[in-house]
Amino acid sequence: MPAMHIPADDATLAETLESANLPALLPAIAQLTGDIGLLERFPPPSTPMMGAVDGDLSPEDQAAIRALAFEALRAYRDGDGRLPPLPDPEQLHKLMNWCAGEPLPPQYVPLAIEEAALDHPDPRRFEWDTPPEPATLENFRVLIVGAGFGGVLAAIRLEQAGIPYTICEKNDAFGGTWYENSYPDLRVDVPNHFYSYSFEPNPDWSDHFSRRDELKGYIDACARKHGIERRVRFGTEVIEAAYDEPSALWRVRVRGADGAEEVLTAQAVISAVGMLNRPQFPSFDGLESFAGPCFHSSRWRHDVEFEGRRVGVVGTGASSMQFVPRLAEKVSKLTVFQRAAHWASYNASYRRTVSEGFKWLLRHVPYYHSWYRFLLFWAGADRAYPIFRIDPDWHDPENSTGPINHGFRQAALRHIEKELGGDPELMRKCVPDYPPLGKRPLLDNGWYRTLARDNVDLVTEGIQQVTPRGVVTADGAEHPLDVLVLATGFHAGKFLWPMRIVGRDGVVLHDRWDQGENPRAYLGITMPDFPNLFCMYGPNTNPVVGSVIFMLECQTNYIMGCLRALLENGQRTLECRQDVHDEYNQRLDAELEKMVWRHPRVRSYYNNSAGRVITNVPWKMYDYWEMTRSPNLADYELR
Repeated sequence: MPAMHIPADDATLAETLESANLPALLPAIAQLTGDIGLLERFPPPSTPMMGAVDGDLSPEDQAAIRALAFEALRAYRDGDGRLPPLPDPEQLHKLMNWCAGEPLPPQYVPLAIEEAALDHPDPRRFEWDTPPEPATLENFRVLIVGAGFGGVLAAIRLEQAGIPYTICEKNDAFGGTWYENSYPDLRVDVPNHFYSYSFEPNPDWSDHFSRRDELKGYIDACARKHGIERRVRFGTEVIEAAYDEPSALWRVRVRGADGAEEVLTAQAVISAVGMLNRPQFPSFDGLESFAGPCFHSSRWRHDVEFEGRRVGVVGTGASSMQFVPRLAEKVSKLTVFQRAAHWASYNASYRRTVSEGFKWLLRHVPYYHSWYRFLLFWAGADRAYPIFRIDPDWHDPENSTGPINHGFRQAALRHIEKELGGDPELMRKCVPDYPPLGKRPLLDNGWYRTLARDNVDLVTEGIQQVTPRGVVTADGAEHPLDVLVLATGFHAGKFLWPMRIVGRDGVVLHDRWDQGENPRAYLGITMPDFPNLFCMYGPNTNPVVGSVIFMLECQTNYIMGCLRALLENGQRTLECRQDVHDEYNQRLDAELEKMVWRHPRVRSYYNNSAGRVITNVPWKMYDYWEMTRSPNLADYELR
């Protein structure tokens, strides 16, 4: 790790330390001083699952930790600026245990070194073992589909490897879902100091859960820094990718913004199209007849005036929960049409801005950003994993799946009742009839309090039809509206759709996946009969705990390992073996049966029509990281 500068006098340093997250600060100081014994002076803080991570240290311990940090940082500031070598695994394990507030399995040590960049600013940087000849690289081209977080990440690693590539992006800018969605108060629901590339930490996030424009700006900045812009074709949509076996090439048909089509060729294709990408529109009778503005929330109409108007919102999922509270402040009447209630938890940091002192510490205190990122990883990922598991011996299986899940339910119920003021009718409508976390975990952005407003109605009767003047529900009631917003989600389970992907011997991927009903891939990345085709954010790789960017980094690391195997060994194609693919998916399905998403009362976009979970990963983040550290070439046919 490069040396850092402490640009502060004693008074400023002492004042700034008041902003520190102490569970991250003390391990950083112990690593900086090389005195791991500092940890033994203080009881480890407790780390709430999926919640705030400030710990519960006593005022006396807090003051003592800040005093230790002050002396250590003053000595570092006035010294030669050299940083100590990385502690040995046993010492790192002690640092991790104190930071997390509980004993962690020792095998997490190498993961922490990577994910928190404890020893190198980019531990996952691609480096060749045996660099291929320049002509070999020049004759191997990769086509990336999509320029969101995944596509930009893949491009950065290809850039490091010197492998030629082209990104095809249907939009006219970077960002993916963070470009397409722009509704009011759109923000991420994973803390940003973890929801970011491990090798591109950003100490300047404005919020702990940042908003859309800042996220899109982060992607833009990363793309510019790594020289990605010159390799992207904006306004270019991939229509079809077909594998040509004699030439071992993918022939990719693309359509430009002007409608003109052409065919590009590549030795490998990386799909980075995301999952929440194609909006899903409802099939209500008469929808097209509505006289006022009507649009999907992912295609927000910024030209529409909401002040003083009657607005209807169809859907109560993640998007709706974010923008409805802001709409309610503007409109004369807001009618929310709910098909199913969702569980939402409270996080005190969700709308909290990052203080200038906190930013300063992230920027200038050695190792502090790394330990804060590790703390967020543990609290929001593998520590939270047990809450999603089904306990077969649990005494109340209809309402929860085990003691931890039950505790989450009780806390959520108390929060809902408080926010709704105990209104029994709203409680009846808002409390789901399935265990917590069976559907996408949501964060309360003022949702329940908004539903209790005088100008807001929550309607749970089904929609019978849409008329030019509003919505008619199944009970015959007509709800007059001036504007209708469809917060009806995405075709999340239709992976790689609507692209047509044709593999070896003319196999069509959509047909192989039962018209999209049963998508499967080995590790969510590769499939038999589709040589040199790689998926990012593919089937069963949606991390319900943790960060999708963590998953994307794992997948990119694995894909680059596959490309390394091809180019260093002089092979043309790499194709997943059918038996390996099938055995993995058998294990996957067995694990999924133990998760809350397979509870009999749960149905969501996680499931296909038969109930099988097709989107989510059932493994811990550590397990998936271990699976994807490097490809086992015995799993593949190399030709």
